[in-house]
Amino acid sequence: MTLEIHQFPARSDNYGVLIHDSESGMTASIDAPEAEAVKAALVEKGWRLTHIFTTHHHHDHTEGNAALKSETGCEIIGPRGDAAKIPTLDRQIGDGDTFRFGNIEVHVLETPGHTLGHISYFIPEAKVAFVGDTMFAMGCGRVFEGSHEMMWNSLSKLRALPADTTIYAGHEYTLANAQFALTIEPDNAALKARTAEVEALRGQGKPTLPTTLAKELATNPFMRAGERDVKAALGMADAADWQVFSEIRTRKDNA
Repeated sequence: MTLEIHQFPARSDNYGVLIHDSESGMTASIDAPEAEAVKAALVEKGWRLTHIFTTHHHHDHTEGNAALKSETGCEIIGPRGDAAKIPTLDRQIGDGDTFRFGNIEVHVLETPGHTLGHISYFIPEAKVAFVGDTMFAMGCGRVFEGSHEMMWNSLSKLRALPADTTIYAGHEYTLANAQFALTIEPDNAALKARTAEVEALRGQGKPTLPTTLAKELATNPFMRAGERDVKAALGMADAADWQVFSEIRTRKDNA
């Protein structure tokens, strides 16, 4: 495996990520929250930008697209479903598509809900997924354009990835997410332990991402909406999984 990954802060609470195939020399930015932060990361690593992989159309994930494309000539790849709102796209992709990034095969998962066209990128060989704003550490994105059932189906796609998949998400929301998660599962021992870890990391100014799918399956209430313990805690033992997710998402929206 020749893939190198570099995460860096951007804007007020975004993360940018560069991925680099050392054999081909190709470098992609996962989204482009701001051009200057991406350029600084490229200089730090000594890499040349060749691609941007866009997850969705929101400004805090695409603001740097035009400037970076103008300066580097990079190819911008992104979701077919959001294409009308991302004028810088060179190549549109959708669910089930695969493409080559140097010597690495990238798989595309449509994960709508936050936006109707949101996609995630999964690299099986590296066991890594870039999920944008569909999922966060112990959280998930607000459902702005889709339905709660749609968002649950998207999270279920991510749930089906190998448990040891490393997850990169778009924002540092983990501490607030952990505090909310404890209102759903106050007796979850794994959640309490992880919250303490997150508090320590943030107290030192350190990032809480990336995470792993295994951690999310144990501590993320949005990913755990189908679990009996969660349903029982909410008094929704007989409800459909997506309805339990909807209740949790509604509570978070109103928190």
